[in-house]
Amino acid sequence: MQEILNVMRELLLFSYWTGTVASYLENRVKATSGVFYHNKCCRGGKKRIMFAYCIFLLQTLAVCPQEEKKMDLLPDLWRQEYWLPPGVTWRDLEQLPDSERPHPKDLLIALPLALGFVAVRCVFERFLAPPIARCLGVKNRLQVSAAHSPQLESYYCHRSKQPTQIELVSLMVLCGKTQRQIESWFRVRRNQDRPSQTKKFAEAAWRFFFYLSAFVAGLTSLVNRPWFWDHRECWRHYPIQPLEKAHFWYYMLELGFYGSLLLRISVDVKRKDFKEQVIHHLATIFLLGFSYCANYIRIGTLVMLLHDSSDILLESAKMFNYGTGWRKTCDSLFVAFAVVFLVTRLVIFPNRIIRTTLLLSMEVFEPFAGYYVFNILLMVLQALHVFWAVLILRMVYKFLKGKLEKDERSDEESEADLEEEDKPKEDKLDQGGDCYWGKSKETLNCKLSALTNSCVLNNLSHHRSSVANRTRKAQ
Repeated sequence: MQEILNVMRELLLFSYWTGTVASYLENRVKATSGVFYHNKCCRGGKKRIMFAYCIFLLQTLAVCPQEEKKMDLLPDLWRQEYWLPPGVTWRDLEQLPDSERPHPKDLLIALPLALGFVAVRCVFERFLAPPIARCLGVKNRLQVSAAHSPQLESYYCHRSKQPTQIELVSLMVLCGKTQRQIESWFRVRRNQDRPSQTKKFAEAAWRFFFYLSAFVAGLTSLVNRPWFWDHRECWRHYPIQPLEKAHFWYYMLELGFYGSLLLRISVDVKRKDFKEQVIHHLATIFLLGFSYCANYIRIGTLVMLLHDSSDILLESAKMFNYGTGWRKTCDSLFVAFAVVFLVTRLVIFPNRIIRTTLLLSMEVFEPFAGYYVFNILLMVLQALHVFWAVLILRMVYKFLKGKLEKDERSDEESEADLEEEDKPKEDKLDQGGDCYWGKSKETLNCKLSALTNSCVLNNLSHHRSSVANRTRKAQ
């Protein structure tokens, strides 16, 4: 395993530095010619971020100590009082057979699984998601390309996507355009970079199929276990609890999946709760890794199953939301998701899971460092649950008022850039330049002339009728 990790690390290092140097030379050549290609630059940068992250993980895992040497290399990290209750040592865990005991080195499997999930997801989004999207009537919005402008493109790629008022003045001098034309160009350019409906659908479909598969597999492996019904069983004979093969793979697949989400986070759809999503993924990975090493397997499987139950409904509602003609289905799934989320995350999770780890566990052992770390991570997840519950309740309120048109977590730039769709005539006016303005001005003058003539005729008619009335009265 160590040799394989070292080879993978060297290959990624070579690819990373080769791509960095090539990208630098390419950008220098483009800079001298005044032409920049934002999409290519962004894709290259995101790939380098993914490479760097993989290298970091491989570097960390490649030097990860073997089971029998971990205390020699990292004595402070693996001190038994950090991981085990008072009076329990690492040797006590050796009472279990080697195949039924969690080993920290088993977590190495999560990295190849994460990379495998990334590869499978690419295949899924390329070949399987498009046919499903067509069946549900997913259609991409018609996007208008921004007019060719090397100066503005350079500024957009390397400085800012939303220039300030002072920067707009300098761009007006540089490009010879009006402020309205420059603002319109940036709005169209931002709109051009927005993720398509097909991309959003593919992302939601991938997560839906994983959560559905994980939930069914997890429920099948847990429904006949005593701790699924009686949570006190989670701590019976702890930590001398055998690890079942099904639960081992349940842990590794979930850990690999969340690792793949971190690897893809720079290229996925960026939403308003981007920071909260990163915190959630990191907390989940630390929670899974720590609970595996400390043999908190039983309570960990319950946490994963509880989270997957509502995520299935969320992703399925997104899929139908991106389609055409599925409004009632989407609304029904959204209501079901809201109910399941609020019940599982705000009722069951704190009252059953956190209560089990905080109180019921103390019936078996005294608090120790791992006890506090595990519960702090659960509290972080609960805080995120409250944050998302507020968004969901806001969506429910809008839904009841009939004003719900999109997800509260919709991609970050969509709100600002929806002005582009709300003002098509204004943008055409700006994009068309002086020629279009001249034509519009002529049309406007013609309408004003017609209106003026109409007013004059009305006045004359009114004057004639009043004169006729006065003549009649005089007679």
